[in-house]
Amino acid sequence: MLAVAMLVLTVLSAPAAEDPLSNVKQLIRVGEFDKALPRLNAFLKENPQHAEARFLKGLVLAEEGRADDAQVVFLELTGDYPDLPEPHNNLAVLYAARGDYALARDSLLVAISTHPSYATAHENLGDIYARMAGIAYGKALEIDADNQTARVKLAMVRELFSERGPAARTAPGS
Repeated sequence: MLAVAMLVLTVLSAPAAEDPLSNVKQLIRVGEFDKALPRLNAFLKENPQHAEARFLKGLVLAEEGRADDAQVVFLELTGDYPDLPEPHNNLAVLYAARGDYALARDSLLVAISTHPSYATAHENLGDIYARMAGIAYGKALEIDADNQTARVKLAMVRELFSERGPAARTAPGS
């Protein structure tokens, strides 16, 4: 299960007077995305290059099931702020959710190259490699249904993900 990254987690707990997005973050925390998005859009109208607000908008769009719109936001962020690992990580979550594990892997490798100690991206990369391994073991079984080694390995991969739920976790800060 892939983890969605929150940009600058320490800012999330900053006092309201210091953080112009604190009310939006609170709405996101309680799942009121329909209220958060208009506030983010208003803020971004006045502050169009504000990286954190743009990132939060991407999170909200993803939570609302608007993966294509969220992808656009995260792609634009990676272009404008290539050294931020979080947009690359969240692109990987979106790619994985649609089953495009190669793109997810590539995005995570970029996130890790920009921030080698980014644990969330490393964990997500492990999940992607496990998913890709499961696909490869399944293909091996299609070719050779008697391959017991591939059968055992595929069962292990399936067990790994059976307790963890869907391929992508979308709760902010997870």
